[in-house]
Amino acid sequence: MMTLQQQNISDNNFESCIKCTICTVYCPVTAVNPDYPGPKQAGPDGERYRLKKPLFYDEALKYCLNCKRCEVACPNDVKIGDIIQSARIKYSAHGPSLRDTMLANTDFMGNIATRMAPLVNFTLKLKPVKLIMDKVLKIDDHRTFPKYSSERFESWYGKKASEVEKQYPKQVSYFHGCYVNYNYPQLGKDLLKVMNAVGYGVRLLDKERCCGVAKIANKCIDEAIRDGNNNIRAISEAVERGDEVLATSSTCCFTLRDEYEHILHLNNRGIRDHIMLGTLFLFNLIDNGDVKIAFRKDYRKRIAYHTPCHMEKLGWTVFSTSLIRMIPGVEFIMLDSHCCGIAGTYGFKKENYAYSQAIGEPLFRQIKETGCDFVASDCETCKWQIEMSTGVSVLNPISVIADAIDFEETRRLNGISGLPVVEEY
Repeated sequence: MMTLQQQNISDNNFESCIKCTICTVYCPVTAVNPDYPGPKQAGPDGERYRLKKPLFYDEALKYCLNCKRCEVACPNDVKIGDIIQSARIKYSAHGPSLRDTMLANTDFMGNIATRMAPLVNFTLKLKPVKLIMDKVLKIDDHRTFPKYSSERFESWYGKKASEVEKQYPKQVSYFHGCYVNYNYPQLGKDLLKVMNAVGYGVRLLDKERCCGVAKIANKCIDEAIRDGNNNIRAISEAVERGDEVLATSSTCCFTLRDEYEHILHLNNRGIRDHIMLGTLFLFNLIDNGDVKIAFRKDYRKRIAYHTPCHMEKLGWTVFSTSLIRMIPGVEFIMLDSHCCGIAGTYGFKKENYAYSQAIGEPLFRQIKETGCDFVASDCETCKWQIEMSTGVSVLNPISVIADAIDFEETRRLNGISGLPVVEEY
């Protein structure tokens, strides 16, 4: 039997492309970078040629953000972003550089950085250090780095929360991700606070690894597959014991659910539908009447919401925004749907920095014009980009709920006042 390649047929569905070019209109890169051929040419059109001869591969595909906006816009559901990413992995002659490997290996770098977080955080702000990284590693010296925490979330959980969480009869498991573990453990604490308020204990997955999105973007594919298989094992164990698996990062969630199968060709079908954002899980509990939630009467905020690109692809924006709208004291502003431009590690690279900022400029301008107290968003890298480019703080919707919730009243409403709580959320 002839293989798909011998038949000139892709394992992606480029044959469904009707050449309407709507994907190019919605692509944030083509608007600012004339070197990028655009999703139609880079994706379905280019795939037709690459299947005949790999020499037709264009290295300009490196400029793709993998934001998936082309796929959201496509009327025929062509996997344009997947076609482009798969082509980069398969045909590019350039392997990951030292910089790419460092940016991709978030667990390795995070474990080192958290051991000496004050020194690392101080050093990464120094202009001479930033200039050296710019010249030697090609990490743009204008880019600011997220701070590292001195205590990893997993360590805090083991010391302060694990015994308490075990005592809740209803349980969920938590894929916390690298950002929560190494940079901002408070977001993980906020999820525990919210879940404990409505009667759920939170377990951590067994030996969780990075979701792999940075490794995929930087073509460290063997490592991404290794970590992916580990995470599938850990999530499968959680699902088998009856847990839903919650995440607080839209990109982690999207990678675990979709990129594992489409890009890494890993079998996650038995667990995919059990992986969801914490906001989706909480909204469903409230909407089904399973739990009640009370908010502080003194909470007053003007909040603007930014939809991360991968959140738009998931189609779950409504759950996060609906929860924020439930808070009586919130003046809610829905920002226009627009890519922030950072795309994970993409915006850290010197060759991409100017494009990254140009892509995000309309969003930055709108945020400044709103006069909001802060922006809410479900993606940590969007947070870094917006905070650096506007000076406006960004909070995950789970953190917004954790701050606004009347914790004791919510527990009373749900009849769980007798269950223990963590001393320090």
